[in-house]
Amino acid sequence: INTLTLFGIVWAIGIVVDDAIVVIENVDRIMEEEKLPVREATIKAMSEVSGPVVAIVLVLCAVFIPVAFIGGFTGIMYKQFAITIACSVVVSGLVALTLTPAMCAILLSSKHENKEKGFFAAFDNLFEKITHTYTDKVAFLVKRTFTSVILVLIIWLAIVLMLKVIPTSLLPDEDQGYIMASVVADAATPVSKTNEIVEKVGKIVMSIKGVEEEISFSGYDIISGALQSNAGGFFIKLKPWEERKTEMLSAQGIIYQIAAISAKEIPEAIVMPFNPPAIVGMSTTGGLEGYIQLKGEGTLKDLALKTNEVTKELSQRPEVSGVRTIFNISYPKYKINVDLENAYAKGVDPDNIYNAMAATFGMTYVNDFSKSNRSFKVLIQAEGNYRAKPEQLSEVFLRSSSGDMIPVSNLASFEPTTGPDMLEHFNSFPAAKILANPANGYSTGQAIAAVEEVCAKVLDTNYGLAWTGSAYQQTLSSSGASSSLILGIIFVFLILAAQYEKWSLPLAVLTALPFAIFGALLGLLVRGLPNDLYFQVALITLVGLAAKNAILIVEFASETRIKENLSYEEAAIKAAKMRFRPIVMTSLAFILGCLPLALSSGAGAASRHAIGTTVVAGMLGATIIAPFFIPFFFVLILKTTDRFKFSRKAS
Repeated sequence: INTLTLFGIVWAIGIVVDDAIVVIENVDRIMEEEKLPVREATIKAMSEVSGPVVAIVLVLCAVFIPVAFIGGFTGIMYKQFAITIACSVVVSGLVALTLTPAMCAILLSSKHENKEKGFFAAFDNLFEKITHTYTDKVAFLVKRTFTSVILVLIIWLAIVLMLKVIPTSLLPDEDQGYIMASVVADAATPVSKTNEIVEKVGKIVMSIKGVEEEISFSGYDIISGALQSNAGGFFIKLKPWEERKTEMLSAQGIIYQIAAISAKEIPEAIVMPFNPPAIVGMSTTGGLEGYIQLKGEGTLKDLALKTNEVTKELSQRPEVSGVRTIFNISYPKYKINVDLENAYAKGVDPDNIYNAMAATFGMTYVNDFSKSNRSFKVLIQAEGNYRAKPEQLSEVFLRSSSGDMIPVSNLASFEPTTGPDMLEHFNSFPAAKILANPANGYSTGQAIAAVEEVCAKVLDTNYGLAWTGSAYQQTLSSSGASSSLILGIIFVFLILAAQYEKWSLPLAVLTALPFAIFGALLGLLVRGLPNDLYFQVALITLVGLAAKNAILIVEFASETRIKENLSYEEAAIKAAKMRFRPIVMTSLAFILGCLPLALSSGAGAASRHAIGTTVVAGMLGATIIAPFFIPFFFVLILKTTDRFKFSRKAS
């Protein structure tokens, strides 16, 4: 049980009652219209809706089961939902075909024997008027092909425009109740000076409302994971969510406050606060991470120049903030020159020279010792006062083969130079890591696009950009989501084609999908949410749910046309009228079940908003708009199919 499977269970609450609603509503309608006793009405109702119930179960399983086998990070996310919902749908279908009819026969009373009164009678009258209005509009659209096609094209155009306008992201930037910050001073800044800077940043952090406490450290860079005297970091615990309800007190708001105040008051250091990744291993900073790779000819100096040029250009772009690189070839260093001929002449082993300098100026492991049933390492290193300057080499002595004590300064010298403090390789190429965060009001997708655009402009063929962490996963998830959606649609089509033994009816069912997608995108646009992985998962769910609504109309229209010898138009209008109530009931059950996700607050609210808004808005589109056009597409597709068959026979 995790957050993702719990999302699936919340969806299942609304989905699993759908099949039962279809059965009960049809029993109720038959008792109302045909004045049959409960038992006979139930038997007749099941002969009508058993096919749609089986089709609904198969469609939802056809959508979710295949995506459970998709690999990579996207597949791991999909699998959580797929298994949860597929299992619940199968159980609900079995219950609707077995226990629900039995409960109808036991619990329902004949409607013509007990007339509704009061509120329920008024509600029935109101719903009857709405149904008549809906039926009239359906009849209008069915008989006016040109008008219907124009309206559908407008919806398709709106979908394309919204896909271009809505920003993309991998996962919501979740407020986890704590944030982290990296502090980097100028190269070769001593730890004592770094401590002073960290203390200043700590005062700024604690002055911000919404921060409860902080833990700081110096001498370690949390971005690169390296020991560096000029680096430090913070773990910042925020106050409970109920005390941080405004935007400025959210984790993201506090991050922007820390960055803005630090840039103004502490210009000698780069302070980079960030949200830690919600998923372990996705990213070091929770933002964007990438590498500028040296793939062709060039030196480390050339790589540094190109990297600095990229970061300079990016700092001018409004889509990104906190742009920096940890690649620096200007760290002051000393090059050790050992006079090997002199060492051999004086009887000193060169290895002893290196070991002596390592033990004095660095740190050398000696052995372990045990105390109080615990094991401790013995490390030796000179006191700071005795290893602060290169001249102190004269105070370190080595014993020669003749027994004389010779100062190391007679055998080795230090030459001042500069170079990289740390050299990374990525995909076997020398590489410089660049870091950035999406600026306030921009998504990670927009930030990634900005970085790629700048790199394409600045870098030549000797260099390349490679993403890592969450940015890399986001570039993969876009193609994975598209393939998952297409795969779901194909499986739905094949399952329905096998059940109906026709190609035309599945096409009519699938025409409901654009209206659900339109509603989902409109919901994101209104709430200002990005197109992320949760949206893509919810979109796959909407494929099954939108198809479910269409199945109720299309299958009934197909059967009614044959049984009562009706025209395509008459059958479609009658099916729309008969199935309007179960469509509204099942959709409302799902929408109301998911509404708490869209309106939630507190820990994890960003993820719930993303997934809840998509399914609620998408189902509103599939419920309010799609039922008007499904009968039209049923008539259009089946008439076109008949003309095609007739022309083939004639030829």
